[in-house]
Amino acid sequence: MPPPQPSWGPPPPGGYAPYPVLPPRRRSSSGPILALVLGGVVVLGLGAVGVFAATLNNKVKDTGYSNYTTYSPTFSYTGNATTTTTTTTTSTASTRTSSTRTSTAQPTPVGPKAVYKLADHPIFATGIGANDFDACPLPKMEYTPAGEQRFLTAALPCIEKAWQPALKAANLPYQPVELQVFTGTTQTPCGSRKADSTAMFCRGVIYWPGNFYASEQNGLRHPGVYLGQLGHEYGHHLQWLTGMMRAADQAQYDVGGFDTQKGLELNRRLELQATCLGGMTLAPFSHKNVVPMDVVNTGLRDASQRGDYNRTPDHGSAPNNERWVMHGHKQNNIKACNTWAASPADVS
Repeated sequence: MPPPQPSWGPPPPGGYAPYPVLPPRRRSSSGPILALVLGGVVVLGLGAVGVFAATLNNKVKDTGYSNYTTYSPTFSYTGNATTTTTTTTTSTASTRTSSTRTSTAQPTPVGPKAVYKLADHPIFATGIGANDFDACPLPKMEYTPAGEQRFLTAALPCIEKAWQPALKAANLPYQPVELQVFTGTTQTPCGSRKADSTAMFCRGVIYWPGNFYASEQNGLRHPGVYLGQLGHEYGHHLQWLTGMMRAADQAQYDVGGFDTQKGLELNRRLELQATCLGGMTLAPFSHKNVVPMDVVNTGLRDASQRGDYNRTPDHGSAPNNERWVMHGHKQNNIKACNTWAASPADVS
């Protein structure tokens, strides 16, 4: 059965913020640009995933977004995200003739770089997942900005350890995500952000509002909520590193903007993929008793109940959020999170 709808009103905006450097959006008649949003919290069951998983595994047909493959933005990753090695040989003179022989330069090996594709992104062919790790010592959760920062800062190295080998295996760039826990209002490259809204990812940084998740209306104070939300935002970091986020931004521009029918569908595919990747991120935590299963299950339940409800359809319905997070968690295979190849009904 699909999970019942929550009884409270729409949650505040949040989620992922688009790149601010795209050319001006084409005008559309569907109204002003709407904020990206992330849903609320309900603790419910985790059913309604079997049929979805079976049908999704058979969906290999692209739904029209793989042609966005030629866009090459001029940004570059910082730190050790990209490496290029050049090998050359010097000229040598022959002792038997008066001529000089010069060797040809060796081809430059291709270093890791983002690939700006969607449904046909090469990462889906790798079959990689989030790697297991043996331990992840997390401090006791304290529901203060400082306590939340300690907990999230301790969890991130484990998440990085799970995903770094996968990106390396796919020859994609890697750099650790940054975390900023803030109160009040903070300025980001994607605009200002208030602490009364959900966490947001923007250009390699997760902006986390201190005290927000501890005081959500009808919310649940539990470390699993924080771990689940952190997995979703890290899913956006993976989209950024791989190039899929940039390709999705360009695709939205090409169809007339975020607030068009096709633009909103693209955004749902992006957000539901981050939800699926968040489910994959929790997979290593559920193995080898790394953390209590109650923490993992609460994170999955929380992610399952965030969605559009009765507001702007840009994050997907709560039942589809449930299906994607559980599909990613159970499969722990990147191809399970190819929302770009899913049917419109699966990303509604």
